[in-house]
Amino acid sequence: MTSRLLLLLMFFPLLTGCFGMSSDRNKYEVIYDGEDKHEEANSQSTSKYTVAIIPKVDGIPYFNAAEEGAIEAGSDMGMNVLYQGPIMMDWKQQVELIEGFIEMGVDAIAVSAIDPEKIGPAMEKAKERGIKVFTWDSDTNPKYRQLYISMVDPEIIGRHVVDILAAQLKEKGKYAIITDSSEAANSNGWIRWMKIHQLENYPEMSLVEIIEAEDNPNKAYSAAKQLLTKYPDIKGIIGSTSVGPPAAAQAVKDLKKVGKVKVVGLSTPNLMRTFIKDGSAEMITLWSPKRLGYLTVSVMKESLDGKPITDNQRLPNVGVVKVEDDTIIMGNPIDITKENIDEYDF
Repeated sequence: MTSRLLLLLMFFPLLTGCFGMSSDRNKYEVIYDGEDKHEEANSQSTSKYTVAIIPKVDGIPYFNAAEEGAIEAGSDMGMNVLYQGPIMMDWKQQVELIEGFIEMGVDAIAVSAIDPEKIGPAMEKAKERGIKVFTWDSDTNPKYRQLYISMVDPEIIGRHVVDILAAQLKEKGKYAIITDSSEAANSNGWIRWMKIHQLENYPEMSLVEIIEAEDNPNKAYSAAKQLLTKYPDIKGIIGSTSVGPPAAAQAVKDLKKVGKVKVVGLSTPNLMRTFIKDGSAEMITLWSPKRLGYLTVSVMKESLDGKPITDNQRLPNVGVVKVEDDTIIMGNPIDITKENIDEYDF
């Protein structure tokens, strides 16, 4: 491991240059809260494992919160955690990151996949080098990874979000969905169940359009304005990406449609606090992305230790998890309203 970590440190400046990152934003650096750089370097030589976690995109609040959880878990477990994502939703950048981490000689890699197939060959290459490979947050084709670490059951979240919207629309009216990418397995799974549940239970509601926003707040806002203009009688917007609900709520405010168009979906309390408090949106649903980051590192460590996670196992700082085949599910979603939103800070 010492030789691997020496190689890892040698690669920091090379990879930073490749991805155009400034020196003060170098997230390849191994981070331990409360320790200075000299202490971090010393910690690397004694840590048992070095693991890499790749989100879909760098810098948005959802994945920032997941990073906090992953770094905390690494500190608690004595592991070196490297966390870096693409600067935009681009599967090619994820491939470059995977290949960079392979050259570093990390022990395990976990990816929130932008595309379920296109990053597969890079993941296969990692496995051939003896690196354990996982997906988290968004899955790939199962043949490319060992386990998928999921936040919630896609059927539960898909059906639940539609129930929330239906209650606000009195079970009738047009609605649209703002998603991240048509290739993302997690969003596709949720939307599939949204469609099924609406058709089965709310026949007077109709889905008019699904628009991709690529986890980009500006694109999500433009998408929301487009929907409100294109469908003047639209009654609801679901955001299945964390930037979707705040963008839609802002567009609803700007076009003076508060109360006429309902906004629901998956987002963070900090992004939605203002909108929920001023009535632009009534409720959002999510899970703790910080806890998901912590769970991801926990699963990687257990696997590296040769200890499989079992159904209904209680993990420190995570809670009880479910195991279904090769998927580990963190738990049920949380509904966030005006009454409880100040209990959350992420």
